[in-house]
Amino acid sequence: MFKRPASDIIELLASRLATSSAVYIYDVAEQVGFGTLTKSWSSTMESTAPVISLQTRAGAGLSLVGRLSEGSSQDVVKGAVLTAYTTPAGLAAMAHSLLYLPPATSSSRLIIQVPAATTVGPSFALSPTLASLSTTFSILPDNVVVLLSATPQESIDLAVLAYKLTSSHVIHIFDHHSISREIGHGFVPTLPLKETPSLDVQELIRWSGYQLFDYVGDVNAESVVVLLNGPLALMAKSIASRTSGLGVVVVRVLRPWDGVAFQKCLPDTVKEVHVFDDVPNEVCQGSLFVDVFGSLYDPNSPGPLVRAQRVTPIKMSSFLSDPTLFSTLLAELAHQVPAAVQSDASLTRNLLFFSTPKSALAPLAQIVADSFSSTTSTRLLTDHDIFSKSGGVTADKVVLSREGTEILPMAAAFPAGTADFICVLDASLLKSHSLLSQAKSGAVVLVATSWSPDELLFNLPAVVLSTAVQKKLRVFTIDAQAISSNFGVGVAQEAAQRVAVYLAVLRLYLGKAASEPAIRGLAGDATRDLAQGLQLAKISAASWAALEEVELASGISPAAAEGEGKPSPPLKQFEFNAIAVETDDGQTVVNGSKVSSWHDAAKHLLFPSVFTPPTLPLQEPEEYLQNPSLRPETLDRTYLVTCTVNRRLTPLDYDRNVFHLEFDSEGTGLKYAIGEALGVHGWNDEREVLDFCKWYGVDPNRLVTIPVAADEGKMYTRTVFQALQQQVDLFGRPPKSFYSELAPYATNPVDKLALQFIGAPEGSSTFKKLGEKDTVTFAEVLHRYPSAKPGIETLCEMIGDIKPRHYSIASAQSAVGNRVDLLVVTVEWITPSGSPQYGQCTRYLAGLKVGQKVTVSIKPSVMKLPPDNMQPIIMAGLGTGAAPFRAFLQHRALLAEQGIPVGPTYYYFGSRHRHQEYLYGEEIEAYILDGTITKAGLAFSRDGPKKVYIQHLMLEDATSLASLLKNQEGVFYLCGPTWPVPDVYEALVGALVKNEGHTPESAGEFLMGLKEEERYVLEVY
Repeated sequence: MFKRPASDIIELLASRLATSSAVYIYDVAEQVGFGTLTKSWSSTMESTAPVISLQTRAGAGLSLVGRLSEGSSQDVVKGAVLTAYTTPAGLAAMAHSLLYLPPATSSSRLIIQVPAATTVGPSFALSPTLASLSTTFSILPDNVVVLLSATPQESIDLAVLAYKLTSSHVIHIFDHHSISREIGHGFVPTLPLKETPSLDVQELIRWSGYQLFDYVGDVNAESVVVLLNGPLALMAKSIASRTSGLGVVVVRVLRPWDGVAFQKCLPDTVKEVHVFDDVPNEVCQGSLFVDVFGSLYDPNSPGPLVRAQRVTPIKMSSFLSDPTLFSTLLAELAHQVPAAVQSDASLTRNLLFFSTPKSALAPLAQIVADSFSSTTSTRLLTDHDIFSKSGGVTADKVVLSREGTEILPMAAAFPAGTADFICVLDASLLKSHSLLSQAKSGAVVLVATSWSPDELLFNLPAVVLSTAVQKKLRVFTIDAQAISSNFGVGVAQEAAQRVAVYLAVLRLYLGKAASEPAIRGLAGDATRDLAQGLQLAKISAASWAALEEVELASGISPAAAEGEGKPSPPLKQFEFNAIAVETDDGQTVVNGSKVSSWHDAAKHLLFPSVFTPPTLPLQEPEEYLQNPSLRPETLDRTYLVTCTVNRRLTPLDYDRNVFHLEFDSEGTGLKYAIGEALGVHGWNDEREVLDFCKWYGVDPNRLVTIPVAADEGKMYTRTVFQALQQQVDLFGRPPKSFYSELAPYATNPVDKLALQFIGAPEGSSTFKKLGEKDTVTFAEVLHRYPSAKPGIETLCEMIGDIKPRHYSIASAQSAVGNRVDLLVVTVEWITPSGSPQYGQCTRYLAGLKVGQKVTVSIKPSVMKLPPDNMQPIIMAGLGTGAAPFRAFLQHRALLAEQGIPVGPTYYYFGSRHRHQEYLYGEEIEAYILDGTITKAGLAFSRDGPKKVYIQHLMLEDATSLASLLKNQEGVFYLCGPTWPVPDVYEALVGALVKNEGHTPESAGEFLMGLKEEERYVLEVY
């Protein structure tokens, strides 16, 4: 059987009860596919440690420190070896918290497993860069060991070793970008079988078979390159082994730094030391340079020159996408001729499969890799691109080589443009993506398509045909669907498709040595399992007969061969930005977007000048112009943002779903002030809309033309489904007038009379019951009176548009940049009839997937920070009313970090339970620790024998609050439900009466005066 990737084995080792007391999984780790399996195992494997999910934010890590600091708790007595999963960016966020770690002991210590995969750039591409940690390593406490691994075996060994270093806390960083996710590497479980001696860190590393530093290259090198262990280090070692005058030092143990050991591994001949540091930009200085410089600096004995080579995320991407850039740079540093990254590329064969995640042929790469794994060294890496195409694109890279071939990152083993064989399992990808640019000259391309060779030539863009001709590619087609139609339906048909294409792949790979019987014999067990009892001989014969070669030379025009045929949109490049995880129960978890299954309207796309409302002339030029077809029915200035985080904050078994959302606004021009609200233009539920269309008897794909309410006389066209899902408030509450307007369309006299009565003044009590108690929707009214069915265009106009729902923005743009955060609680209730009802917009937001686009607008708010940073602020938030105050705190924390003085900051927060609903609790605790919050009042009303609310805590601080408001120009804010307003008002009045000499009447007048001055601000709902 094919082996599991190293990342899976690391998760398995780290999550065992014999290894960890508990596993804390941070959201950022799950977003790169690490931690999903542990969560799955926690419900299916008894030996799995308890799993706790955490958010990554300011102060991340304090809960871990707190757990380890509980010196008298039973957990610590029994043993609290905690494991945390986070990414480099997540580790940077928790670095300051780690300063408070207590000393590590054999029964109380922290191990952090860090999969190196970080989102960078506007395309959200994943990178192995450690740039976010450039300043982190230097501030880690002395009792933290930092291990770095590169190869799969090393990653597993050091993951095990992390738990054997019983006198230290340990951070283990491994390459999750490629190598540790690859399938096909063999592992030898050496360390778990060895009894661990009592040694210090350095000795234990050597005992495990590794060194603190590896030196590779010329023993008399004059130029030495120093890198942290990782993908670039593997490439550098390969280059140095074949480059005269060049040496490479790879740092495996960064903390504790052993300067003496580092000096000993350098050759005596070295004159220049070049330190490659991952840094966020060219002006930053990485911690590795500081370590190396400190080890070599001696004012009494000048040593080698130490030079910084700063590797930004962009530069890292360049080195990985084109390894020759890296080899050229190393050669220049050594004053030598560049050497190839790979020693002998002719001994490897590179196969590349492109598909879509839901395709029946998607597993084909795994099947092909399995069939070669018993006779050759086989590596398989699967990457996903979820942004360049709805539903995503999958790229499977398979590298076949001799046993014992050096292990390099996939970027070096399979550089761009070196595919010997490309299999395109969805022909439409050739029209949208630059796939053939990945092929080497003379490569073979197999396209699974229902198109004939002539149809394929006709449909492909000229630039694709030109690439195929210039690279002298041999292109073949096979119609797997046609073959499988003769072999049953459903699962059997999908299996037949896979067998047919799999046999075609083998035939083309073997070339002249292929024959039908030989292919069938070579396929062996793989096809027998795959065919599942189907007639293999018949599938093989059909596959053999259906394989056709495309005659490129005779089938295309000279203009097309030169790339000058019919114009087409620019081809997209595949960007690796998502990782999929297959759990043991068959579920696929992807940090990706939902695959859309409905068709867009064609008419307004084909004729945009007619059907898209024109924009008015702008008074001043805008850097980011409004898209006129983006919600043309609204007057608001709208923006299309991308969901990047959708994370539940309350436990799954809690009766309230409070969740945190983050949207990326880069490139949209979206600007917002602190305290403003985000208008979300939500959609109706897809299933409910389709069910309504079926009941109403209307084709969801039919086109309708609807007036643009925001511009009288203008019209625009979309499908019925688009209109009912995205625009029409079908599941909103109808006004009284709707019943009167609907009555004339009723063909049943009883329905007509009922609608007329409800719409008349006499029906007010019935209307009130329907609206307030039964909470009926437009759709439910239509169901109750089924004979009233206006035409769909008329119905859309009668109902009206979905209004944007506004939510206080829970972030400060000054602190988070091109990002906007929301704090939302789902609205749901049960009607008297027992039917569940949901708030339209919160339901839409709760279901958002990462990568999904959302239309938003900005609404001004009364929640504004005072003009003077020294003015005290008193914030009182209940539940999700904490949202604007998170923005306030982010901004004040930023000012303090910049050395700008700020006034006292009081924060009151109320909810029912601390454990379940302490919203942004880790951030608040961090703000309390660093002094951003001067005084915090936390009221969890259901946690004690007596209910405590924020007004009770305010009474305890009455003296301070009265002085802040009366004598220091303080500002009071309350955000949340309306019910506590009278009690909070009375608490403030009482404080002023008791401490500032007011009467109740004058205190009330004083507060009303503050309201006029915008110093007593309420935003309640």
